[in-house]
Amino acid sequence: MGVKNRSVARIRRHARVRKHISGTSERPRLSVFRSLSEIYAQVIDDQAGRTLVSASSIDQELRAKMKGLKKIEQARLVGEAIAERAKSKGIKRVVFDRGGFRYTGRVKALADSAREGGLEF
Repeated sequence: MGVKNRSVARIRRHARVRKHISGTSERPRLSVFRSLSEIYAQVIDDQAGRTLVSASSIDQELRAKMKGLKKIEQARLVGEAIAERAKSKGIKRVVFDRGGFRYTGRVKALADSAREGGLEF
């Protein structure tokens, strides 16, 4: 399976999931994207088409903490950060969008730490 087919397959899976889930202002969508080296999370209100909060492994605040951590530990930190930032904006409940990625490894670590941080999904 070539690199192109792999990314196209992920985009297809994501589109299939997105048919059924979308974020509202009461319950926004927690979207996860993982590249080979980094991981990103956004809380999105799809009705307004706006990103409410975001966190990633390249954030200025988190960058210093990321040094020497494994990717799965970085994902945990990003999950904690997104939960903290969402709660500060008054967001408690979200719908989880794994972005066409399998729910294991870094994606699961981010989700679990976001739940521990107080987000409900």
